Amino acid sequence: MSTILTDNYNRFHDYLRISLTDNCNLRCFYCMPEESYEFTPASRLMQADELFSIAKLFVDLGVKKIRLTGGEPLVRKDAGAIIRQLATLPVELTLTTNGTRIAQFLPLLKESGVKSLNISLDTLKPERFSVITRRDQFQVVYDSIHQLMEQNFHVKVNVVVMKGMNEDELLDFVVWTKSSPVHVRFIEFMPFSGNRWTSNKVLTWQEILEIVGNEYPIVPIAGAAHDTAKKYHIPGHAGSFAIISTMSNNFCSTCNRIRLTADGKLKNCLFSSSETDLLTPFRKGMDIKPLIEKNIRSKKKELGGQFTQDFEKIEATELTNRSMITIGG
Repeated sequence: MSTILTDNYNRFHDYLRISLTDNCNLRCFYCMPEESYEFTPASRLMQADELFSIAKLFVDLGVKKIRLTGGEPLVRKDAGAIIRQLATLPVELTLTTNGTRIAQFLPLLKESGVKSLNISLDTLKPERFSVITRRDQFQVVYDSIHQLMEQNFHVKVNVVVMKGMNEDELLDFVVWTKSSPVHVRFIEFMPFSGNRWTSNKVLTWQEILEIVGNEYPIVPIAGAAHDTAKKYHIPGHAGSFAIISTMSNNFCSTCNRIRLTADGKLKNCLFSSSETDLLTPFRKGMDIKPLIEKNIRSKKKELGGQFTQDFEKIEATELTNRSMITIGG
């Protein structure tokens, strides 16, 4: 196997997350800085054929899993064509989506062999959903999740937990796992450009476990080699819950993920301050393999080299990064 995707800490990267667009039909404040956000012009995005060719190159270099993200990937006009193309590659293909367009894409997802999806949903209260997303789409998302489960998709629901916003709903989400085979993932609030992050809004892994553990017996589930989530099961529940503890207990030592932004920039970490432009040299007919190799080798030991697990000391305004929506989830 090629070692070109191995960094200086001997981490091999075989999981590529590709953002299709920085556009979205929701306006979650922790992801998109402003309602009047200006999206990247289509000409500066990877076109469908470019995206496929670059993805194929990564597969040739050892990538085994591709996740499509955004923004909202399914708002891109040629999303269906891109999914069909990528489905021809020998990879596990999956998506992270806000769930608003699942109904119209469901036949295509089944046809393309997609078996698992991550759906972003931070509240089970319709009125709170409208506040967080600035859109009235709760029922559409909730119904889509159940439709996916009825069609035997593996559904993970991503819940960004913030003190003062939705920590009072942790147990409501856990109750949901009792009768439904839904896999809820509580995500610690992370700092990105423009998302008004402060350390006192972070509800940590241990705090979440304490809240749930006070009501239910919790059984840990053995994880896989590169898991980002710590998984748990409650006896008698059809589903499960997990915690992504990026801020309080990171998983950088086993990270196998790399990110390609919608405008063709390679980020070797969600928090990396630097990125490598692949699209411009690709359009010039250059060999981009050396650029990929150099980018992976430059990956920092943890958290993009920008902060440590002592997150209470982070000055968010001093971090150098994009907004979440321009990185891709």
